[in-house]
Amino acid sequence: MIYHCCDPRRRERVLQAIADGMAINGIDFLEVLDRETPADTPAQRTLLLRFLDTAPALTLENFELTGGERITNVELDWVTRADAPDATLAEPGLIAWLAGLPDPDQVLVLRTSSSGDHAKYRLRLVASPGDLSPPAGIDRVLSEVVFSFKVECPTDFDCAPKVICPEEPPEQPALSYLAKDYTSFRRLMLGRMAQIMPDWRERSPADLGITLVEALAYTADRLSYAQDAVATEAYLATARRRSSVRRHVRLVDYRMHDGANARVWVHLDTDDDVTLPARTRVLTRLIGYDPVIALASDEERDALNLSPLVFETLHEKDLFTAHNAMNFYEWSDAECCLPKGATRATLAGDFPDLAVGDILIFEERLGPRTGRAADADPSARHAVRLTAVQAGLTDDLEGAPITEIRWAEEDALPFPVCISSELDEAAGGGLQREVSHVLGNVVLADHGMTIADEDLGAVPAPHLQLVADASHDPCDRPEPRNVPPRYRPRLSEGPVSQIAAFDADAPSAFAATDLPPAARRPAVWLASGTPPATEDWQAQPDLLQSLPEQTHFVVETEADASAHLRFGDNQNGRRPVAGTPFAASYRVGNGRVGNVGSDALSHVITGVSQITAVRNPIPATGGVDPETMEEARQAAPYAYRRQERAVTPEDYAEMARRHRDVQRAVATFRWNGHGHTVFVTVDRFGNRPITPEFEAELREELNALRMAGYDLEVDGPRFVPLEIGLFICAHPDHFRVQVRQAVLRALSATRNPEGSTGFFHPDNFTFGTPVYLSAIYAHVMAVEGVASVKAQHFRRRGSSRTQALDDGELTFGRLEIAQLENDPNFPERGALEIEMGGGK
Repeated sequence: MIYHCCDPRRRERVLQAIADGMAINGIDFLEVLDRETPADTPAQRTLLLRFLDTAPALTLENFELTGGERITNVELDWVTRADAPDATLAEPGLIAWLAGLPDPDQVLVLRTSSSGDHAKYRLRLVASPGDLSPPAGIDRVLSEVVFSFKVECPTDFDCAPKVICPEEPPEQPALSYLAKDYTSFRRLMLGRMAQIMPDWRERSPADLGITLVEALAYTADRLSYAQDAVATEAYLATARRRSSVRRHVRLVDYRMHDGANARVWVHLDTDDDVTLPARTRVLTRLIGYDPVIALASDEERDALNLSPLVFETLHEKDLFTAHNAMNFYEWSDAECCLPKGATRATLAGDFPDLAVGDILIFEERLGPRTGRAADADPSARHAVRLTAVQAGLTDDLEGAPITEIRWAEEDALPFPVCISSELDEAAGGGLQREVSHVLGNVVLADHGMTIADEDLGAVPAPHLQLVADASHDPCDRPEPRNVPPRYRPRLSEGPVSQIAAFDADAPSAFAATDLPPAARRPAVWLASGTPPATEDWQAQPDLLQSLPEQTHFVVETEADASAHLRFGDNQNGRRPVAGTPFAASYRVGNGRVGNVGSDALSHVITGVSQITAVRNPIPATGGVDPETMEEARQAAPYAYRRQERAVTPEDYAEMARRHRDVQRAVATFRWNGHGHTVFVTVDRFGNRPITPEFEAELREELNALRMAGYDLEVDGPRFVPLEIGLFICAHPDHFRVQVRQAVLRALSATRNPEGSTGFFHPDNFTFGTPVYLSAIYAHVMAVEGVASVKAQHFRRRGSSRTQALDDGELTFGRLEIAQLENDPNFPERGALEIEMGGGK
């Protein structure tokens, strides 16, 4: 079953089709024999699969059993019919029990290899191993069933996980500095003139002497300012130009970033199948303009003069009319939704032009309770990248064309998507379908407008010469040595966009928009010379690694968003030859201003007239303002202290902790017979497991830092499960059940709805952290309604020692971490027993 539906109707439709003589069948339900199991039959391993009609003839190859958390390799040992059980497979007691089963011809009996765990399992009927379709005659929707081996096990309650959003850190203020004026120079010169020319007493501004004094004072003030500026820019603490700060911090191995431009998913409606070229400009909303603005028209010029934010598409996109809006297929059911975490769906209709890698946006278009577009939740929108598409399918029951889609796990739905709902009585009642739909024709765009072929002028000729060295031969005439001219052209517009390269093979929609500032480069391209004999120059973060012949340059941005270009000196990068003309093409638009809200984009400048509407259903993200000078001053002095090699175990642990998903790490050296192996034990945030993907990523980071001859292995911590039993007495005016639930929440290993974490949350413990009984008492006594608490046992799982209970402390080794999840699926991860007394 793809959807979770409040009003399933598919079963009744199939039963009606069977009654009408249609050759169709499906799973009715699945029963796990537990307490009713005969004595000679293993409990929780015998499955009764009941069909709506006579059970089909199926073999083990027609079954696919998946699911589970701790036990994931459950297999089917055999299958037989309930009306004619195979005596060589089924036990005599089971055969006798099946004889009293109603309608045994509709039941298949299956035997599993184990009884599974507390998690959900899925049994699917397939035509052959690995096939997506069920056997012939089996309804596609009723070809699978979700069940649990532990359905008869007792349980109290559970809590839904909550997503806690951290607050954005505040910005740091910028500082300014003062400089001298020319008044002191004027006063000094007038005082000197009074000493050497006592008869000159004229002070009229029109006097030639006063004019000359003031002109000299003005010039002296400028020279003094230049001297102060040179001294000021020479030190990180006093530099006032952003380019100076950038160069200073680079000397201590710190890279000052220039921000990042925003990215956004743009949806376009079209009335014909067309192709949208790359670098198409998309504008924010302008009053009085149509969605399509013609290229090279007066309307384009007037629209750009209104200074809208400009985005440009990053890739070519084929647009199809059928992809303007697509609906979900509900399989004859009602009140359906795609649950949170879903990674697949079914579309109503045949869409052969959908392809792997396409982006789709799920959008709530109507209010689920009112059916009005104004009541739709604008935040209920999500982009996914398709990883599998199967078009050309048909619902065998309804005869309707359908298309199956899958998307990346990283794009799993963060919230349920409502498909159909029951309207409130105030809205007229009834069933509202197509509450949400799917938007195709989605293209990725980023903030910034391209300015092409801006003339930067030619490199000036040398006009200064170095003073020749003194020589005893007056006839010696050394060749003059020219001072290389300074050529630092300034771009006329700003701020320059800091872009990331477009990755057409990004694994998910999230990965295509979530990019760090370190992956950004200035969007500036230079060409030198005159066409057609031109040479391209590439922008680099710095010229320290540039060879003398390489055509590299650096874009240096100032605090006012202006940008200058700096070239090499024939040692680090090539120096441009005098007289060489340069032309620049670059993009303008950067920072948080590009993080526009949803539906802010409304116009496209293109020659494709078939486009009828343009919008961005999801807000733009990724725009980051340039790092301020004060932020660089605070962070840079510590950059050169950053160690970039690992020698001791402490070094390896420190390097592993630099990973964004590692909160703590410990390293251990072991002799392997021919050398040393470094075992890096890492504790991930949220107690996430050490997956092969994470291990490969961390190993790649550490390989560049490890010592030669040392092997590297990454493993997880040694979690020590605890067994804790508490007797809690509740106040007489409190319910025991409510107090018990509050205590379990306070001592849980999860994050609570208000943002706090339970006492045994994985992030509260690290390697070797002891657990104190007094701390547990404090957390329990803080719960409202608790009168007293006493520990009945306090130990490691499987231990019978009482020393920890007497001492009030559990200690752990350097690679051990305390663990208590109190999950019935994983008793080996710790258990908490609470006995209640008092209360009501």
